[in-house]
Amino acid sequence: MRTGAAADHRGFFHETAFYASDDEFLSVVVPFLRDGVAAGEPTLAVFAQPQERLVRVAMGADCGVTFIHGDAHYQRPATAIKQYREMLAEHVAAGAAQIRVAGDVPHPGVGVPWEWWARYEAAVNHAYDDFPMWGLCPYDTRNTPDEVLDFVRRTHAHIATPLGHTANLAFQDPFVLAAGVTPWRDPLEDTPPAIELGGPTTAQARGAVVALQATAGLPDDDLSGLLLAITETVTNAILHGRPPVLLRMWAAPGRIVVTVTDHGPGPTDPLVGLVPGASPGGWGLWLAHQVCAYVSLQRAPDGFTVRLLGGQLPG
Repeated sequence: MRTGAAADHRGFFHETAFYASDDEFLSVVVPFLRDGVAAGEPTLAVFAQPQERLVRVAMGADCGVTFIHGDAHYQRPATAIKQYREMLAEHVAAGAAQIRVAGDVPHPGVGVPWEWWARYEAAVNHAYDDFPMWGLCPYDTRNTPDEVLDFVRRTHAHIATPLGHTANLAFQDPFVLAAGVTPWRDPLEDTPPAIELGGPTTAQARGAVVALQATAGLPDDDLSGLLLAITETVTNAILHGRPPVLLRMWAAPGRIVVTVTDHGPGPTDPLVGLVPGASPGGWGLWLAHQVCAYVSLQRAPDGFTVRLLGGQLPG
């Protein structure tokens, strides 16, 4: 069972740690994992390859830890949440009273836009609370931007150090913080759109994507995913937003960028898109988060914009 700061906590125990060397990383992560194995708890390590290699060497063979490749697991936040919830449910069904997970969340320091991973770090405070999960999210201060470190400090209720586990006095309402994260924009949006349609139908939106495929050359899976996402997003704007609806598209080899803007305030659910929910349009945005390379949600005084990226993030 949980020890120290975690002993009296039910549901998700969300903890971060900060390190500036490989030794500091291991001094927090290895005891966390070893204690989980010693207690007979399902214990998972979900790290990108460099950190995974460090942990494997430090823990040794047959250490009792389940290793999951973080590069694959953390492709999309909604997919990561779905996969985690499925794994957690399996462990609870098998009788686990606590599950330990240590993993590194992507951020701009490793070349990934922060917006939807910031929303992930906020959302999991609720999304995993159905399970007895102790989650440790260590961040490397050598490559993590200051604004990310500041956000992390305010969205994790606990902090781990080599000396132990403490409550985080800087913790704030994570959903309020997530609403203030700067939305990601593709550099293509600084150029005139290739296609702009006012009041589009879903058929017109799909046709516009197909028309840009000659420029983008998306793989079949990426193209079909974007077609599904744009259908759901335009439908949401028509049914749940306020007219007029404006569709814009840009294309370059390897990617298509789509923005759908209506003049409503957007969904009020802070988890929208990251977990399947009952809020208006929630299922459609969740599907979009599953199949697109990136989804950005942007609120402004004059409307709400959903940004979809099919293909690859710009280098």
